[in-house]
Order: sequence, then structure tokens, then C-alpha cells
Amino acid sequence: MKTRPFKQVDVFTDLPYFGNPLAVVLDGSGLDDEAMQRFARWTNLSETTFVLPPTDPAADYRVRIFTPGGELPFAGHPTLGSCHAWLQAGGTPRRQDFIVQECQVGLVNIRRDPSTGSGQDGDRLAFAAPPLQRSAPSPAVLAQVAAALGLKAQHILAAQLLDNGPVWLGLLLDSADTVLQLQPDHAALKKHGLKVGAIGAHPARKAPVLIARANREARAFAGSMPASAAESAPADFEVRGFAAPIGIEEDPVTGSLNASLAQWLIAEGHAPERYVAAQGTCLGRAGRVYLTRETDMSGSAQATSTGSGQVWVGGESVTCINGTVTL
Repeated sequence: MKTRPFKQVDVFTDLPYFGNPLAVVLDGSGLDDEAMQRFARWTNLSETTFVLPPTDPAADYRVRIFTPGGELPFAGHPTLGSCHAWLQAGGTPRRQDFIVQECQVGLVNIRRDPSTGSGQDGDRLAFAAPPLQRSAPSPAVLAQVAAALGLKAQHILAAQLLDNGPVWLGLLLDSADTVLQLQPDHAALKKHGLKVGAIGAHPARKAPVLIARANREARAFAGSMPASAAESAPADFEVRGFAAPIGIEEDPVTGSLNASLAQWLIAEGHAPERYVAAQGTCLGRAGRVYLTRETDMSGSAQATSTGSGQVWVGGESVTCINGTVTL
């Protein structure tokens, strides 16, 4: 065992304790899988990451991502939070334009956006969404999940199985209010074995982002939020992510889910090429995810393997705990 640099970071927020927390061990060298998994169970956060030297010469660093229950090939908020922590600890990328992270899914490009950064710890970061595979869910599965969420058929505008490493059943609902009023049967969702992400649009420019007044749980939390958290970052969509099969009933803010939702919805014309998603409202959080589909100089979407243009997933991060850990 040795003393290792450690940070606990809040991701997808510029206000400490209003995003999704992440534990980052900045030197994971010499730790075996069992030690990493044990520490991830001990932190009891949705994800804990371990930064390592890269094995690919094109990468700046390598990261391994663990939940309390196992290792993930990729996840969004650990990608941005680990990069934030690595840069803050003095990491220097090889390239001017991107930081390159190596993880089990491969190489992930991350870029800085200094023109929009507002966090206390630096610029907003955005990762390039991994390639997406999607397909239509079976009507039987969709009906079972809808029942577990308390949804009627008319509430669901579209549905897709989304796979960019993690697999989600994505549901486009008829409004943000419908998303905020969901009261899932988590035991039923766990039985079905599917992680479910729900998204719905806010009425354009008609109200502040915390439109959850109709939702009892969200309304109770709203009073404890500072005005800057509840009102200063208007959002176009509301998102909730339910992951009972991996032991997380509701995730505060989910980068991989927002990435796959954006790739799907923008490609199908359900969302604009640039939008802001709010997530975590019903948990007393104020997560903000900035989604952009990149276009070339002529204004057309840059082609990717999915034919939908490269989607970037951005957000601020702030460091809440800075110190060492003995591992």
C-alpha cells in the first residue's frame, strides 16, 4: 500500500454538490483488479476511476472505470471528471486541440471550450461521443418498461435500444413534465434487466429550467437550490436515467446516456444540432449537459460511421475534495 494523489470531483455542474460525484485515484499503478474494485465499493459512488500510463502511444493517459459492482468499458461523467482531475494535477496533453483518453472502449477525444467555461476550476470539457448502435425494442419489452414507469402509450413518442458501450433503452416522452413526474417501479426495472433513459422537451422559452413544480419530489428539493442552480442555466430537454440492474436506481447526471440520446434524436430530427439537457432535478441536483453535433465549414454535418455527424458531450467540473488516499 502507498499514498496516492486523489480527488473527488463533481461533474456536469459549475456549482459544487449539484452534479454527479466521481472519485479519481490519480496514480493507479500497481493496483490489481480486486484492489480497484474494493476501493470502488468503499467509495460507494456511481463511479470511481484510476488513472494509469497509456498503453497506446496516441493517448495522454489511460483510465479504468469501476462502479461498486464492476468495471465499465466507457462512461461519460467519469471521462470528463477524470480529464478535469488529470489536467488540474498538471497533466500535459500531447496535442494542442485534444486530450486523448484511453479506456476499454478505445481512444476518446476530449476538447476544451474556453469561450464557454464558467466553472471555478477552468474550462468546460467535451468528449466525442463513441459510435452508436441502435435498434427498435420489441413491443413486449417496451410495454413492460412503460408499465414499470407508469406510462401510457400516448406518452411515448419514440423508443430505441441505444448502445455506445453501455446499453440503454431510450424513451422520447411527450414533455419534460412527463419525465419529471415519473415514479418508477425500480424492482420491476431491475427484473427486466434494462437501464432506461427518458427525455422530454421543455416548452420553449416559457419557464425557467426548473419546471418541476408539478412534481412533488422535485418541488421539495427546489427550495434548497440556490437561484443560480435553479434558474441561471435554462435547458431545452429534461433527462432522467434509471439503472436499477447495476444497483443505481436513478443516476444524477449521465454522460453516456446523453451522448446516445443526442446521437439518436438529432439524427432523427427530434432535437436541434445544439441543445442543453438538464438532469438530476428530482434528486436535488442541477446537472447541465451541453450537446452539439459538429458541422464542417459548409454547414453540413461531418460524416461518421453512423452518418449522423460527430456529437460532442460537454459540461463543467469542479473539485470538491483534494488530497491523498492510501491504497
